[in-house]
Amino acid sequence: MIKRRAFITLLGGAAAAWPLVARAQQPERMRRIGVLMNLTADDLEASPRVTALAQGLQQLGWTVGRNLRIDYRWGARDADSARRYAPELVALAPDVILASGAPAVVALQQAARTVPIVFANIVDPVGAGLVDSLAQPGGNVTGFIAFEYVISAKWLELLKEIAPQLKRVAVLREPDIASGIGQLAVIQAAAPSFGVEVRPVGVRNADEIERAVIAFARSSNGGLIVTGSTLTALHRDLIIALAAHHRLPAVCAFRYFATSGCLISYGPDTTDPFRRAAGYVDRILKGEKPADLPVQAPTKYELVINLKTARALGLTMPETLLARADEVIE
Repeated sequence: MIKRRAFITLLGGAAAAWPLVARAQQPERMRRIGVLMNLTADDLEASPRVTALAQGLQQLGWTVGRNLRIDYRWGARDADSARRYAPELVALAPDVILASGAPAVVALQQAARTVPIVFANIVDPVGAGLVDSLAQPGGNVTGFIAFEYVISAKWLELLKEIAPQLKRVAVLREPDIASGIGQLAVIQAAAPSFGVEVRPVGVRNADEIERAVIAFARSSNGGLIVTGSTLTALHRDLIIALAAHHRLPAVCAFRYFATSGCLISYGPDTTDPFRRAAGYVDRILKGEKPADLPVQAPTKYELVINLKTARALGLTMPETLLARADEVIE
């Protein structure tokens, strides 16, 4: 009888443990993220951003293949790419979508108004109608802005410091989006104090850029400002080549322009927002709403000077400017 009672006790204990074992053996719930990038997959700037996102998510306990799946789409090949890929991502029923560039977010909002969206590197989400305000986004969208418009005047100041004789500035920007209009407006407002004439140049396609820069370069004492946008990034190699060929000093919005040959860049780290965006993705996966997560601004701006380009243009960089630089490319 004692042996029988012991066996029953043992059996009961084992039965009680079975649910625990079963739960331990169950795989973690797989969550799904869609990513719509405003670059091409082979762009040198793409890999650091993807890596930053993955590292940020991993630090928060999300591992691809274990409890997370990420579906990427690359929306910068042509003007219709974002509109084509947005419905594809939405159809995959992701828990949240990370998007880079205003056109991508606009396309996603048109495809679905309920999927949470976190953006990175957008200049003016309020002007673009993506959020109600930076502090209280409302709706299903929040994220990390690239920079504030005031930085645009700094580009003109830097260009004049590099080339004091400068009289004319061509501003390359997207004319059909709020950020392109806003950046140009700030530069135009600052131009009289620097004694320069501003000429807008659209960047809808390569032919438009080439024709405009060639025409602008026919007169002397000119320089370029390359604003921040999806299309200036896409066409940056052409823009930098045109500036070099026509010996035009150029100030660009982001570091990766300077590393590609632009004379000087002043702007935020474009990779860090993807690492920071991982935090918002994590919070949304855990139940928070985009409407309750304020849009965040950059924490640092970097000044990068390409001395190789300066030498090719026959320019001597002011020592005071070199001393302020975060990075000097030899």
